[in-house]
Amino acid sequence: MPDTTAPTKVWTTLITNNAYLPGLLTLEYSLRKTNSKYPLLVLYTDSFPADGHAALDERQIMKKRVPYLVPSVRKDFTNDPRFYDCWSKLTPFSLLEYERVVQLDSDMVVFQNMDELMDLELDSPALKGSGNRVFAASHACVCNPLKKPHYPKDWISSNCAFTSQHPTPDQAQTTGAPSTTGLGIPNGGLQVVNPSQTTYNKIIAQLAESSTANYDFADQSLLSDVFHGRWVPLPYIYNALKTLRWKGVHDAIWRDENVKNVHYILSPKPWDEVGEESNDVTHEWWKDLNAERVREELGRGVQDGFQVTYR
Repeated sequence: MPDTTAPTKVWTTLITNNAYLPGLLTLEYSLRKTNSKYPLLVLYTDSFPADGHAALDERQIMKKRVPYLVPSVRKDFTNDPRFYDCWSKLTPFSLLEYERVVQLDSDMVVFQNMDELMDLELDSPALKGSGNRVFAASHACVCNPLKKPHYPKDWISSNCAFTSQHPTPDQAQTTGAPSTTGLGIPNGGLQVVNPSQTTYNKIIAQLAESSTANYDFADQSLLSDVFHGRWVPLPYIYNALKTLRWKGVHDAIWRDENVKNVHYILSPKPWDEVGEESNDVTHEWWKDLNAERVREELGRGVQDGFQVTYR
């Protein structure tokens, strides 16, 4: 008999080591706090350590082993080593046991329920990745506000999809700029996916191509190349990069009260700031939520080394 209680739609997040575990645990708490109807499924690779597994098991968080994806031509990510792990964020396309997967980065927290993403119209798997709504995502911000010298030269504000929305901030709360706007690159931190073996095969085939050596941003570079213009643009509120709020970046469209999901891109992460106050108010939001998570866990008898309040 099939298990009729098994979820058909899930949030997923990838983890390869304990560095992001504080973020993952707080992300999972935030989904529950905002009353999501759907569980978080942790996708782990073989490098994820035993104490990390114990932390997930203690909290009864679902988990599934996934392969560690790598391209055939290895890209040098010395300046951004986190990108070595990011290829494996493409595995949700292969999770055929689910009809809908929404992949979240572990350095996110959800502040408002966004279950509507589970019902967003996307191409049926029967289209085999050939339609115009293959997946949904918010745009990547290509402004390079920290002026990192190794970023592509065309990563400038005039090429950013969010810049195009500055004149229409009200519309930016509910509608993403067209997927081909600016450089047309989705941010890989949140991906809404209808798993499809054929679509996943296209991704795996691209990983075998030498062109991956030119992908500066791993998974999101691949998606923007293989499915250029064939993805659904979500408004920034679903993947609100913390840098968008910074003065002079995209504060023209950012509205605290509308943001559903904050993405703590770049370093430091909020959990790196032990005992210090951040100059980024969104980090304080994370610390407040994390402290709630710790209190909730202690109240139900969960006690291990992953209950730090970072104050």
